[in-house]
Amino acid sequence: MEEARMHIAMYPWLAFGHISPFVLLANKLAQRGHRISIFIPTRTQSKLQHMNLHPHLITFIPITVPHVEGLVPRSAETTSDVDPSRSPFLMAAMDHTQKQVEDLLIQLKPNIVFFDFTHWLPDLARPLGIKSVQYWISGLVMTAYAISRAIPSDGFPDKSIRLHKHEEKMFEMMKKIDSGSGVSFLARHTLGARSADAIAYRSCREIDGPFADYVEKMSGRRILLTGPVIPPEAQTSTLEPKWDHWLAGFKHDSVIYCAFGSECVLEVSQFKELLLGLELSGMPFFAAVKPPKGCDSVEAGFPEGFEERVRGRGIVHGGWVQQQLILKHPSVGCFITHCGASSMLEALLSHCQLVFLPSIPDQTFIARMYGQSLRAGVEVKKGEEDGLFTKESVCEAVKSVMDEESEIAKEVRENHAKLKNILLRDNLEFNYIDNFCHQLQDLLK
Repeated sequence: MEEARMHIAMYPWLAFGHISPFVLLANKLAQRGHRISIFIPTRTQSKLQHMNLHPHLITFIPITVPHVEGLVPRSAETTSDVDPSRSPFLMAAMDHTQKQVEDLLIQLKPNIVFFDFTHWLPDLARPLGIKSVQYWISGLVMTAYAISRAIPSDGFPDKSIRLHKHEEKMFEMMKKIDSGSGVSFLARHTLGARSADAIAYRSCREIDGPFADYVEKMSGRRILLTGPVIPPEAQTSTLEPKWDHWLAGFKHDSVIYCAFGSECVLEVSQFKELLLGLELSGMPFFAAVKPPKGCDSVEAGFPEGFEERVRGRGIVHGGWVQQQLILKHPSVGCFITHCGASSMLEALLSHCQLVFLPSIPDQTFIARMYGQSLRAGVEVKKGEEDGLFTKESVCEAVKSVMDEESEIAKEVRENHAKLKNILLRDNLEFNYIDNFCHQLQDLLK
């Protein structure tokens, strides 16, 4: 007998790196006839409409982000609108949408609501007879690590995954620093997990199985996996002509592509080290990075004489680019990524050699897993105490994967290919989404 169609509401953290994966999952669920209502800030909706492949089943529901003291600018709706230091104020503003969300849930009457950082949502949904699912677009390894620190045991799946001293300090700060409304980042995670009817991750057992098993065992909660939730092929079939023309001027697999997502902003000193490292490699490069802190443009952060020295073989672009198409370009052979969840998936699905340069804890765990444990790329070395990288460490990581004769390059190429084959295996994603839908149906019985 065909299962009943579900109506699922979603309220992701107000960052494009979170909203976009929720929309991707919504598309997969809508393919099976389920109806999705996604709460997205009013002015932000137009930037995401192109991702909605099933507008007859997926509706973007407008949310007004209220102003709270400290949130600058007043019109801010997502993390792309604010300096990273102001993110806690945006989180506090999101917490102030509780009454809006409650009214919408009463009006829409969904069966289930998905959330990530709004730890208060399960207690709001329960009296309305709505089930709640805490959905994380990454972080299964970090969750396992956090549990291993809170409940010491010998069962942590991979002892090769460890944090450096500066990373340990950052991880400890997650427990204490206010992420908005006086609630720490870690508390938002744990409080939401305890209250939710289910916990789900964008992950698959073929890669993260041991960590999923560990989290289930130690937490006593069943972990649902959606599979990789692979983005559709880029709808724009051709790369912007000026970039395509420039890349076409170089040999096959010779160009380094470097990108850190829409929200990673480097200190000026680290920005300079990155660019000098790319220059030092002697290879052509295309860096799509945001201007460094305190600078209005990428050019303002250039090392002295840099632009003249790399003219003709290096581009630094501060705006948006068609990353999927750039990664598919035959001239691009290396991808330096910050290991954000979406970028990491695009990296694994590419033909490029991978270099990891994470900046925040969840990215660090991803880099450690794919760099040290699965050996599918090389992480840029940083100072154990200060966490800073140098131009030499950037250059060293790039050269280690781009030297076709080196053992490291051969090893990471082979392991990367294995992971790509797993992710693209026939029916893998289809079966995961099907099973995930069955598990959601079970919640409603």
